[in-house]
Amino acid sequence: LPGLHVFAIALALEVSVGKTNTVMALNNSNVLLPCIFTTCIGFQDLVFTWYFNSTEMIYHGKIKSKASEPIIVARNPRVEFVGSTTGKENNISIVLQNVEFSDAGKYTCHVKNPREKNAQHNATIFLTVVQKMVETDNTVTLIIVGVVGGLIGLLILFMLIKRVVLFIIKKTQDGKKECLVSSSGNDNTENGLAGSKAEQKAPPKA
Repeated sequence: LPGLHVFAIALALEVSVGKTNTVMALNNSNVLLPCIFTTCIGFQDLVFTWYFNSTEMIYHGKIKSKASEPIIVARNPRVEFVGSTTGKENNISIVLQNVEFSDAGKYTCHVKNPREKNAQHNATIFLTVVQKMVETDNTVTLIIVGVVGGLIGLLILFMLIKRVVLFIIKKTQDGKKECLVSSSGNDNTENGLAGSKAEQKAPPKA
């Protein structure tokens, strides 16, 4: 039945190593290998194991119930458990100490839950070991940012020039108006004076 099928999926055991499945570590440093698991019906005597390159077991633990923390069954001396299963998340992450170049490879977090009819699930993370961290080449990004910044700068400059030009044109036009007003005023005065002078002249005697 479709309803039962959906119910079965909801109960499935899930294991995750986070958003990315790749980790980079410096030689001789400690590196965190994250892993969490989820189950809708809870767990009882759950077993989890970390493998290196699918075959070499580096950590093996058992968790009795949600109320108890994991018990170490076996582990590599350089591996330390740093998770917790009594909190909100069932965190079964480990830290690999004093990383060497030979530690680079595939790490698998495997979980088995007897309460879910021995349901099993795993997730894989890939570790790369480097001598020194190389800065990301952001040349393309810098070029894009530079071009965009330059265009914005040009736009602002264009707007400033436009405002200055409009301001100069406005001032020039205002000046011309003043000239026209004063010119026409002079003309009127002259005409007026001329008119008054003409009026002051006595008509010629017959």
